[in-house]
Amino acid sequence: MTQSNPPNLERRLNLRDLVLFNLVAVLGISWVATAAKAGPSSITLWVLGAILFFVPQGLAVIQLAASFPEEGGIYAWTKREFGEAHGFVCGWCYWINNVLFYPTLLLSAAVAATFVIGKGESGLANNWTFVLPFTLIGLVAAMGLNIVGVGTGRWLQNVGGISIVLPGIFLVFLGLYRVATGTPASSLAWSQLKPDLTNLSMLNLWATIAFAFAGLELSSTMGSEIKDPTRNLPRSIYVSAPIVAFIYILGTCSMIWLVPAAQINVVAGPLQAISNGMAGAGEHGWLVVSAVALLLAIARIGGVGAWLTGSARVAFVVGLDRYFPAAFGRVHPRWRTPYIAILVQGLIASFFLVLSVLGKGTTVETAFLILIDMSLLIYFVPYLYLFVCFIVHCWRRDRATVLLVPGGRLGALVAGGCGFGITLFAMALAMIPPPGTADTLIHEAKLGGGSLLLLGLGLVIYWRARAKRQRIA
Repeated sequence: MTQSNPPNLERRLNLRDLVLFNLVAVLGISWVATAAKAGPSSITLWVLGAILFFVPQGLAVIQLAASFPEEGGIYAWTKREFGEAHGFVCGWCYWINNVLFYPTLLLSAAVAATFVIGKGESGLANNWTFVLPFTLIGLVAAMGLNIVGVGTGRWLQNVGGISIVLPGIFLVFLGLYRVATGTPASSLAWSQLKPDLTNLSMLNLWATIAFAFAGLELSSTMGSEIKDPTRNLPRSIYVSAPIVAFIYILGTCSMIWLVPAAQINVVAGPLQAISNGMAGAGEHGWLVVSAVALLLAIARIGGVGAWLTGSARVAFVVGLDRYFPAAFGRVHPRWRTPYIAILVQGLIASFFLVLSVLGKGTTVETAFLILIDMSLLIYFVPYLYLFVCFIVHCWRRDRATVLLVPGGRLGALVAGGCGFGITLFAMALAMIPPPGTADTLIHEAKLGGGSLLLLGLGLVIYWRARAKRQRIA
């Protein structure tokens, strides 16, 4: 079994650290622009996504983290309930997806940074001589801070959490102010909130919303580095989850009130909305937009730090179990962090980052975009395990285990079933080609085949490691 307390790790993370960690890991304010672009009915999808996916996800993580506050989180839970093979598949999918995910966070940080210096519309975000150094420096900073100690690295995530919440709250405030003064860019009527589920782009938004709400499980991967994890992990979700839902739902309303739908830029939408909200403030308005852009750039770097260090703990525990090379399980003698796991992830992410930047406009960029689409499918595999683990654990628990989910075992079955169903639905929607795709069969073959290839690669690694362990035994 996974060690409940891997050697030489320090418990340095408190409740405040976990709340901010959850916020920077889950909350992506740019999603409100994507939703607002789809129209007012996206608000209903946010609410349904929160009820059917986000709340079940939170309940599952709360129960499993309170029952098994182990290093490795979702990997350790799956292995405990279903054995080492399933544990490895879950951990592999979680890890490989995140290695592909970092470049997108870093690239969005570079886009936000161009607005800080007033070059948001200048094309600087497409200039590799700016983007590549900026993103690599951001990645190295995130790696370095998290290698030199969890007590040091947490400050990057803490600052990132604050930097994502402040613009979100400010966006909501500006939207409400615009409505209060009677000058919204677009009005909201009850009749507009009904989603058109025959519309392909509206259906695809389901997958986007599920992806936007994902990430509450990340902090639990550091179970052996958290002070009183049985108490603090659940409490951190009770605090952070409502903030995320509040900003997503009211932030989308504010986008609609501040920017006409036809003019919404899905990349820089929040900055666009805040700029419109500050219209008439003169020079001070430009300074506010610049400050918000700086906060968003910092938040993206903080997000890289969170996903880098969290998923590195999964690789670390897999290394301790000898399914990854044993070096992954090493702890730095001074800083008490799984430094090899963090370094390897950073190096792989750097490779994909260079490919995505230098290959822009070429077949390399096309290949990278396919990898990102593949990672979306792969990322949801651990969530299938999460919800099944939740249901199974609650139904076959021993008498000493306290169920925290409302409704007990029946409540766990309903919540877990909803979460599992929405996850499967999101995976199916992710396979649907976007409008304008020339050959849908080729698109689906690349996406599905590529995902199976990544999954198959993981299985080969597992079988080879297992055979080696059996020979040694």
